[in-house]
Amino acid sequence: MFVILVYDVNVKRVAKANKICKKYLNVVQKPVFEGNITSKKKELLQRELKKVLNPEEDTVCIYCLDSLRYAQKIQFGSAQKDQMIISRMKGL
Repeated sequence: MFVILVYDVNVKRVAKANKICKKYLNVVQKPVFEGNITSKKKELLQRELKKVLNPEEDTVCIYCLDSLRYAQKIQFGSAQKDQMIISRMKGL
């Protein structure tokens, strides 16, 4: 599945959250990640994040797409080629 993960984390835990997310997904911008991931790896990602985050202060949203058939990514600015995963997969 393809996932997009965004977080709003207290500055005390940003480095830990960022390091965990980078293990599983590609960085789009500092609090935004995307990539293909298995259900098992998504569960591991969630488990690792829950260990370091404070649910009273931090928020993580994971958008899961079973298919990219109806997805389109429009991006402006200085995106690196390795960050254009949806575009490459859709042949855009």
